[in-house]
Amino acid sequence: MSLSKKISVVSKEYVFQFVIITILFALWGIANDLTTPMVSTFKKVMPELTNVQASLVQFAFYFGYFFMALPAALFIRKYSYKSGIIVGLILYATGAFLFYPAAHYQSYNFFLVSLWVITCGLAFLETTSNPLILFLGNKETATQRLNLAQAFNPIGAITGLVMAQFLVIKEIKSDDYSTEAFNALSSTELASIRENDLGIISIPYIGLGLFVLVILVIICLTKMPKTAHEDKMSIGESFKKLLANRNYKHGVIAQAFYVGAQIMCWTFIFQYVDNINKTFGLELTATYYNIGAMLLFLSGRWVGTALMKNTNPSKILMYFGFGGVFCAAGAIVFQGIPGLISLISISIFMSIMFPTIYGIALKDMADEAKIGSAGLVMAIVGGALMPVLQGSILDWGGSGFSDVQILGFIPEVNFSFILPLICLAVVTHYGYATYKLSVKQKKTKNILVTE
Repeated sequence: MSLSKKISVVSKEYVFQFVIITILFALWGIANDLTTPMVSTFKKVMPELTNVQASLVQFAFYFGYFFMALPAALFIRKYSYKSGIIVGLILYATGAFLFYPAAHYQSYNFFLVSLWVITCGLAFLETTSNPLILFLGNKETATQRLNLAQAFNPIGAITGLVMAQFLVIKEIKSDDYSTEAFNALSSTELASIRENDLGIISIPYIGLGLFVLVILVIICLTKMPKTAHEDKMSIGESFKKLLANRNYKHGVIAQAFYVGAQIMCWTFIFQYVDNINKTFGLELTATYYNIGAMLLFLSGRWVGTALMKNTNPSKILMYFGFGGVFCAAGAIVFQGIPGLISLISISIFMSIMFPTIYGIALKDMADEAKIGSAGLVMAIVGGALMPVLQGSILDWGGSGFSDVQILGFIPEVNFSFILPLICLAVVTHYGYATYKLSVKQKKTKNILVTE
């Protein structure tokens, strides 16, 4: 019987704290996927934006992780995990409330700044919550425990998508007109529609800010455990140990590519569906397919977490990586519904990647895990950079999504998913490399025990 079967995934004395922290995983899932459809929404409300300019929504959102992750790690080293969570929630709420003046001034740049502030808060929350979850039980079940907590992230993601669809996308007036009819409107009518639609975009963020304040009060009243490592090594020593850790360095790279793949697949599904509708005369709703992707993601996370009871996490990461690459290839080559099914199926295989990479990269770390956690959160910058590259592919032939046919039959929007394919191939290699290393270490350990 394996050791992970004998040990509880979460220590009994920390069950309540685990539940509270897990709520935070859902909270940043809401923010992530409420924002994802905003790329196409801002493009409709502000048609003067190019695809690259619209994709700056994701750049602003995910760049906050890169900017704030290391300061967050240094903050929690000096103070505590609980303090880091409180600061993160304050920044989260502040960024959400900034949507009100952004809508009032009708400033796209103001919206981008508001998103950036939100993710500065999320950087604090992720830098704090992920390693804290690792400490809420035995280290042998750490990766499984993190996968369990992360399983609630897609629940938040689905909530965010539902909010985006029914509170924003269905309510904006810009989407009620064809391109020709919209261009024929008077300047007064256009100004009225824009004012209405930007106000609608701000409403769910303001509501989310109020909810975050409620969670902030609960966190303030909750007693959090101290970590097991009280003797803090110097920052210089932490960096030295991390830079010497090949497994960690490669994990940061794999994490950046994974997040890039995830954000591209969930962002540009809207353009993918728009192109299918235009090409085949259909009326598919992209949000519903994105929700389907989230449900597959959630299912994959639960299945993957269960498999880790008896299977090496690196091995699962490798196999899931292969599945993701295969589905990405289908999204590129297949047209219409088959391609769309391939695209949403990628989410099954992406499901376990973030927490598994996180757990593998931080394995056997002591106090340097706090700075190490920052590096893995900074890697989320892949979600800021990759969508801009994908947006540039969509602009190859103009503002449409099939202005250029690659190899004579692949629309540019389909071909753009070559980027997620490459990213998932990098993750697959990390799973393979760390699995080989774990097998080698196990053999060495058995030989030493025998001797």
